Amino acid sequence: MTQPPSQQPPQGGFGAPTDPPAGAPTPPAQPPQMPPPPAGPPPAMPPAPPQGAPAYGYPQAPGAQPGYGYPQAPGQPGPYAQQPGPYGQQGPYGGYPTQPQYPGAPMPEQPGGGRNPFKGKPAVIVAAAVAGLLVIGGGVYFATKGGDDDKKPEANKSQSAQPTGSASTDTGDGKGDGRGGSDDLNAGRKDGEAKVWLQENATQLTQNGAEQSGPWVIGDTVVKAMYKEVTGYSVADGKQKWSVPLSAPLCGAPHQTTADGKIVLGVQENNTKNAKCNQLQQVDLAAGKAGWKVAVPSENAFDIMTSFDMAISGNTVAVARMGGVSGFSVLDGKKIFGQERSGNCRADAFAGGPRLVAAGSCTVGGDTLGIDQIQELDATTGKPKWTKQFPKGWKVSRVFSADPLVVYLTNKEKKQYNISTFKPDGSLRSELSSKDSFQPECGWAIMDRDLQGCLGTAADANTLYLPTEPKRSTGESYGRTNEVVAFDLNTGKEKWRSSAGGDRTMLPLSSENGKVLAYIAPTTEKGGAVAEIAAAGGQPKIVLQNPASTASIENGFFSKHVAYRDGRLFILNGRVSSPKGDTKEKALMGFGN
Repeated sequence: MTQPPSQQPPQGGFGAPTDPPAGAPTPPAQPPQMPPPPAGPPPAMPPAPPQGAPAYGYPQAPGAQPGYGYPQAPGQPGPYAQQPGPYGQQGPYGGYPTQPQYPGAPMPEQPGGGRNPFKGKPAVIVAAAVAGLLVIGGGVYFATKGGDDDKKPEANKSQSAQPTGSASTDTGDGKGDGRGGSDDLNAGRKDGEAKVWLQENATQLTQNGAEQSGPWVIGDTVVKAMYKEVTGYSVADGKQKWSVPLSAPLCGAPHQTTADGKIVLGVQENNTKNAKCNQLQQVDLAAGKAGWKVAVPSENAFDIMTSFDMAISGNTVAVARMGGVSGFSVLDGKKIFGQERSGNCRADAFAGGPRLVAAGSCTVGGDTLGIDQIQELDATTGKPKWTKQFPKGWKVSRVFSADPLVVYLTNKEKKQYNISTFKPDGSLRSELSSKDSFQPECGWAIMDRDLQGCLGTAADANTLYLPTEPKRSTGESYGRTNEVVAFDLNTGKEKWRSSAGGDRTMLPLSSENGKVLAYIAPTTEKGGAVAEIAAAGGQPKIVLQNPASTASIENGFFSKHVAYRDGRLFILNGRVSSPKGDTKEKALMGFGN
């Protein structure tokens, strides 16, 4: 696919974005684009130990969480960088540069999701450079401690208040918007368009506002977490069903829940300005009730707890922060494993779901070696099943899929990136090859990575789906359009591509029942939509059309988080501010018939 007019890839290749200037806030960033691989041999693998690096925090998007970036957690922008997670918390977003620091650096994300991709060269690095480094069943630095030193914290019942319901003037008949307001967003809805409801933020926040985490859909309830509350709403009409107050602000949130709807959140120790992020709070999202609460013990003298990067796999919640890693049982809060260094390597981020994946880095004498590694851990023990190290300078920036494992790597110095896929035993499966630039929507982090903080990537057993960078539409339209490209995970080669058509862009959401589901972004005049694409390719078929009358609201969400379940679409604003007079910021939208 050719580049948009007069927008050829810059010289020097493509890579992770540069670090933001000192004092700059943490905006969300965008993910990868992938021009043709450079000629020549791959970089040589140094004999030094692996190193880890931060990621995007989804999230971007911004993705993600209060205090750790969500869609973002602290780390770096872009597919190759760390960012605040779609579920992470971040600082204020105003005041960051409006121009990239170098050709190919990401631009700050605009409302509704950024459209400024990285540019540069993909590189083939894994096959030759990492051959023979696989460790099966070895204990690298995760191990359970034995003896009296491993005193497990008591999982005391949370003293948080019980869930409360808030009154709503919405009748719950699907005709209102879920806000209790007098204006009806469905009044302008046309035949064939979905019903819509909207929740606005009524919570007084700090001056910088707060990141929102979620949405998590549990049965007939859609849930979001923000600041000091976790709230559940009816999927049908948006009416609040319950609210669980938290003792202090959020400072971490995973992208996943357990199979029965339980989640564990990071919470600050108190409400003071310099409070540590050292508490875990379980919440049963199916019941709308707070569960156990435990303190996270320090793993070493350098275990700094300012925010958590979290992931859930099975009934284990893994918690990473600067200087330490721990795992806890979601069921009772008991500690399962802690970090023990091996070769001066440590993990600093997790990806969860069917598999628990850890990304990490190595240091010598306090100096970073510039070597990253990735591992799959046994979620019940924290012990590595295998460990893979990458050549010096290559950073594990994102995990586009945990199962099958697809890793997005960036090289900031070379301004290159690589997308590699791995087999269940950690051996290389393939490396993607394409002349296109790809642009999922990811958040931005400064210190931590949000490995799963990108909106717009999907995979099934044998195929990865990525969105191309939007380009100018043909004809007289001033809009932009893109395609979803399917890659064979066994060969790394393209299988097919499907165009969003016209002046629309789309992002793959998931692969279900032999079809790919994609979110079609709104324009100034058209509402967003959900479309399905056959597993063999073809044109997208609209299965849910959002109202044109609410397109401006949908388009104005910042670093949005999107979830589609059982024919209903939910869009969460990545960050909200306090109400100003009668004006409240849009927080969560639901669409469905």
